Amino acid sequence: MINRIAEVLKEKGAGNKDLVEFLEIEKETVSRWVNNKHQPTVTTLNKIAEFLRVDIRELLHPSDWSKSEVQEFIAKK
Repeated sequence: MINRIAEVLKEKGAGNKDLVEFLEIEKETVSRWVNNKHQPTVTTLNKIAEFLRVDIRELLHPSDWSKSEVQEFIAKK
């Protein structure tokens, strides 16, 4: 999973420090998230989305599988 936390923070005029203070966590943790070295849990992503007032999906890179070479799953009857 790759997140867009850094981009959304910038769009909202917020910074890493704002997340550190809101979530009451270490600045190194937020730094690892915004640099995609580690990923927050889904619960934490939800808290970040609530703080930034965005849909949680905004924090994730969109998926476009239209050009995928993987065969599409079709349920067997």
